[in-house]
Amino acid sequence: MVGFDLRETTEKVILVGVQLDGAEDAKCSLDELEELARTAKAEVKGRIIQSREAVHPATYIGRGKLTELKELLWETDANGIICDDELTSVQLRNLEEELQCKVIDRTLLILDIFAARAVSGEGKIQVELAQLRYRASRLSGLGSSLSRLGGGIGTRGPGEKKLETDRRLIRERISRLKRELKEVEKHRDLIRRERKDSSLKVAALVGYTSAGKSSIENRLTDAKILEDAMLFSTLDTTTRTLYLSRTQKILLTDTVGFIRKLPHHLIEAFKSTLEEAKYADIIIHVVDTSNPQMDMQMHVVYDTLQTLGVQGKPIITLFNKQDKAEAKSSIRDGAADYSILCSAKTGQGMEELKEVLMEIIRREQIYIERLYPFTEAWRIQIIRKNGELLLEEYTPEGIMTKAYVPKEIYGQV
Repeated sequence: MVGFDLRETTEKVILVGVQLDGAEDAKCSLDELEELARTAKAEVKGRIIQSREAVHPATYIGRGKLTELKELLWETDANGIICDDELTSVQLRNLEEELQCKVIDRTLLILDIFAARAVSGEGKIQVELAQLRYRASRLSGLGSSLSRLGGGIGTRGPGEKKLETDRRLIRERISRLKRELKEVEKHRDLIRRERKDSSLKVAALVGYTSAGKSSIENRLTDAKILEDAMLFSTLDTTTRTLYLSRTQKILLTDTVGFIRKLPHHLIEAFKSTLEEAKYADIIIHVVDTSNPQMDMQMHVVYDTLQTLGVQGKPIITLFNKQDKAEAKSSIRDGAADYSILCSAKTGQGMEELKEVLMEIIRREQIYIERLYPFTEAWRIQIIRKNGELLLEEYTPEGIMTKAYVPKEIYGQV
């Protein structure tokens, strides 16, 4: 009897980056690229960085480094390269012809991870849409690699069966997916309107990928969201109720993580998901204090929020993973309204976060002391549902009530 080995072959890759004059450190960017590669189940066998004034328009790196790369591929028995920037179709085609191996860029690598992580119908539609947009603009450069290489990085996910279709079929598929996504977005808008009508405030957890957003939501609400050390462990948004006190509650939404050089295709495809932050009342910015690139990651998050049009909202920065970080007792975020040292693992800072959220919510609430006749007891139910009921005392004259209520329902109570 013949046996078949069904295990997925681990791809062996070389990382390639360009250090531009005055640009961020390419070595740090490649460190992150290596983490992305590991998340995509690839084995990194080496790396090459070239210092240049500008990226080579035809081959990304110069002729000399290309020769060095060929030798490194042969020495390490690697079967592909991953470039740290988004490649043009010309660069992609030329690199494949020169190197005779699989060529992946940063965008395709991130798309591949998203394809593996998508769970919900909306997530799968968004990933396929981003994949198709990426491939439509590079059909001329993808031809040889698609016919030569089987599975692995860049060929996973709901978009894989469309890889060898022509531009017309891809355009038709994109149009169909956009229509499907519009229907999903309508449903999401309906949910947002219902939240607004309920007077419940919404706080969105945002931050760099792997900062610990899911861990914090799990700690606060027992949401049971997947949390691991890999990048982009959460792709679909999750909203749960968080009780700040016995009677005061808000909605807490976990969002997809941000990353440097976030591909334009992803921002477009995932706009409805990313915009959870735009429509939230409060932004909770989660930062990994154990990461040496913490400052750069914070900058990327604020840049992405600005791109999405998120502005004028209270921001709480959570300096997470204090259990791992060295002592940083004086750390603060000058762009935030509040800074809190915390740890999702130990629970440090969680009660302080609830107090701060309560403080922000009370700014937009009205304090009332009322004696309601028994015939108006139904008003107390409105307070209980939408506000914070501090006192409910039954007297011969009626029900003595002390509460904080949102301005929106003040007229009803």
